[in-house]
Amino acid sequence: MTDLIFRPATSDDLPPLVAMLADDALGQSREKPELPLDARYVAAFEALDRDPNQLLVVAERDGAVVGTLQLTFLVGLSRLGMWRGQIEAVRISGSERGSGLGRQMVEWAIAECRNRGCGLVQLTTDKSRADAHRFYERLGFVASHEGMKLSLS
Repeated sequence: MTDLIFRPATSDDLPPLVAMLADDALGQSREKPELPLDARYVAAFEALDRDPNQLLVVAERDGAVVGTLQLTFLVGLSRLGMWRGQIEAVRISGSERGSGLGRQMVEWAIAECRNRGCGLVQLTTDKSRADAHRFYERLGFVASHEGMKLSLS
């Protein structure tokens, strides 16, 4: 394998990012990877790109986007005003699954959280993703809380 780089996503990366989001059982029913992309993806990217507490990252190998994740930096009053890093939307292209890229990406995100002064890194993963649960546990994450969501659509 050749060198891997992690970098902020650009608008040119949107088609492969959306394709990766759609390339699993859950994403197939909620994403629209057809070109031209739905304008809501472009609007969301622009909002992420403007926000200094959002970092949409791509993993690139040989000029191709092979992975992505979103890193959000949150501050709150609890824990003495501690900053937290929130990892979301971790996706690996089919050609790279099982290669260790997911581990590298999450470890990179954890290091980025440390660099930004975060005292905690958190993430959510769908209850149906048993393989993902085992993956995150191997990386040291603990299922310490029960997450809840309320759909507004």
